[in-house]
Amino acid sequence: MSSPILKRIPLQMFWPTFDPFLFCAFHNDTYPKANGSMGPDAPLNNRPLGQDFGGIDGWRMYHGKSIPGFPAHPHRGFETVTIVNKGFVDHADSIGAAGRYGEGDTQWMTAGEGVQHSEMFPLLNEEGPNPLELFQIWLNLPSKNKMVPPHFTMLWNEDTPVVSVADSQGLETQVKVVAGAFQNVEPSPCPPNSWAADSKNDVAIWLIDLPEQGEWTLPAAAANLSRTLYFFEGEKVALNESNAPINEAFVLKSDASLVLKNKGKKARFLLLQGRPIGEHVEQHGPFVMNTRAELQQAFNDYQRTQFGGWPWPRHDQVHDKSKGRFAEHGEAS
Repeated sequence: MSSPILKRIPLQMFWPTFDPFLFCAFHNDTYPKANGSMGPDAPLNNRPLGQDFGGIDGWRMYHGKSIPGFPAHPHRGFETVTIVNKGFVDHADSIGAAGRYGEGDTQWMTAGEGVQHSEMFPLLNEEGPNPLELFQIWLNLPSKNKMVPPHFTMLWNEDTPVVSVADSQGLETQVKVVAGAFQNVEPSPCPPNSWAADSKNDVAIWLIDLPEQGEWTLPAAAANLSRTLYFFEGEKVALNESNAPINEAFVLKSDASLVLKNKGKKARFLLLQGRPIGEHVEQHGPFVMNTRAELQQAFNDYQRTQFGGWPWPRHDQVHDKSKGRFAEHGEAS
């Protein structure tokens, strides 16, 4: 029998993705304790501020200069799915929406016809470390939905299903269902114009925690889907009896099952799956369209309108450090 593993690809910071997915970044930063302004209580003068991606001392400022993160920037023509396992993200956007989410929450934002947003990582613990672990996944929109109104949805951790599956030894694998039903458990609703909103597109975003010495079978799905399994934490795992090294992506045959056997400490995986949109993609930076003319129009529109401008006092907007998790949708749907 042929292997369900079609290809293996080593993982770096930006992970390989396939239609309908455009991009996946894994941010894993061990920030130190916070100063009084939600930044790191550590010297910053040894960092290339504004472009700090080097991982000095195990953390990065990214495009932030005093608080880590990504100050105001535009998007058009696709969606961002931001899954925060540890730490917090402060969201602000050109429609007036705002939020703080983390510790298991997911924000799903449809950029559609255009939006500016900032994604800052406020450090809230002034007594000890501030670990941050998150995925940002870009999911393409079909041409018919590229110019829909912007929309964002919060999938709070408490409302995101986690399915436990026991193996023959009673060891339980946990599957966190961000998108795509698993064992008849439906996820929280995604934005209405998403490629994932139609169940025929078989979009799945699952986080899989395989316990020490545990075994779990990834079930077969429909044929001809993009299906990629990312092994990002653990030690020794076998996939269908073949040893699988950590920090690799496994491109899978979608209509075949796959047995995962853990031979070391807890292992963690991300699964991205979906029916390809199958349309030509033209991308430049934060804009993803179908033609060069549409891409040029995106730049022209942004220069002309700023996608609604920026209603916040700072481009690296953060919210009051005493606030908990919240979402205010402003004019967004």
